[in-house]
Amino acid sequence: MTPTRPSTAVSGVVKRRILISGASISGPALAYWLARSGCAVTVVEKAGALRGGGYPIDIRGTATEVVRRMGLLPRLRDAHIDARRGTFLDADGGVVASLDLRAVTGSAGGQDLEVRRGDLAEALHALVRDDVEFLFGDSVDTLDQSGSGVDVTFRSGGRRTFDLVIGADGMHSWTRTSSFGPETRFHRHLGYCFAIFTMPNTFGLSRELMMWNTPGKAAALYAVGDDDELHAFLTFHQPQPPLEALRDPDARRDLVARTFAGAGWRIPALVDAMRDAEDLFVDTAGQIRMPSWSSGRVALVGDAAYAPSFLTGQGSSLALAGAYMLAHSLAAHRDHTAAFAAYERDVRAFVAMNQALVDNGAATLFPTTARALEQRNARLRGLVTMPPAAARPAYSALTLPEFASLDAMS
Repeated sequence: MTPTRPSTAVSGVVKRRILISGASISGPALAYWLARSGCAVTVVEKAGALRGGGYPIDIRGTATEVVRRMGLLPRLRDAHIDARRGTFLDADGGVVASLDLRAVTGSAGGQDLEVRRGDLAEALHALVRDDVEFLFGDSVDTLDQSGSGVDVTFRSGGRRTFDLVIGADGMHSWTRTSSFGPETRFHRHLGYCFAIFTMPNTFGLSRELMMWNTPGKAAALYAVGDDDELHAFLTFHQPQPPLEALRDPDARRDLVARTFAGAGWRIPALVDAMRDAEDLFVDTAGQIRMPSWSSGRVALVGDAAYAPSFLTGQGSSLALAGAYMLAHSLAAHRDHTAAFAAYERDVRAFVAMNQALVDNGAATLFPTTARALEQRNARLRGLVTMPPAAARPAYSALTLPEFASLDAMS
């Protein structure tokens, strides 16, 4: 295999050639900081283009500081959804409680952000597209580590050599599987499955959340604006992951429909919308827990390394903070082994605190028994007259080091 010609910075130092697999959140964020530190960065993404819109995601605590340092805070504040009202319903559709969502989720003095996932992805891409090479509609086929680099064959047939490869390709990372082993070694099932899709806003909702629950089942409708579209979530208790059903689109739809058969309120209409949805995504709620996030010249970031699950609401925040810390470590250490070790040393406790949010109550919105549901409802009723909850310590548990100047890192 013929390696690509080394890139050279203005100072004459040979630039590190780094391939990032994945162009969602952690990939472009990492690309930005690596390019600032003088690396020659390529991002490969199997989708043909960026995916706009999408369901709401949170940017909290340390991650808010990351986007501030990237200069993205004004743009993301403009895109902020600011949905504060949450209405919780019982099995028949009666109102259990209607309250300020910040009383449930916590907020850092109004600094936290909630934006569409696609809005964040587009902002990150716009920031780096002139300084980073993007290869859309392609993916990595093989990785072969040699003494001085990683030989990469792309599915398009192209071949190149990079100094390092970073997997930012999500919960079901191919990079992780190819370099660390099958997902089953690292996946911790949290006992739930979920379906996400968009549907017409026949409920007349505006910038608010509506959630219906029975023991072991929940449906949520999220209106992120005043338009005619809702983000719908169907979540259900599943002690063992239904791996066979998840492999087949029709089986996935049948699993969800069968689980919610006979449910009251307007659940039948949601199930019908789920069957017709073109953007349906069904998966298990789980975490990725690994003893190491690097193997030789390959490392992982974001969900590929430490997915916390949607139950924590911290996936995007971990992705942004982890990308910053990995890039900082690579800028501070020319030797990649030392850099990867520093990255893990500095970030692992932060990851552990956020993954533990599930064990510390973040899953209580989805009780699995009638008694637990009534206890949750009682707590929600008690929150109606309470001020917004304080931000959880885990959100800001990581202190970000300062990057050196661009000239110093080139």
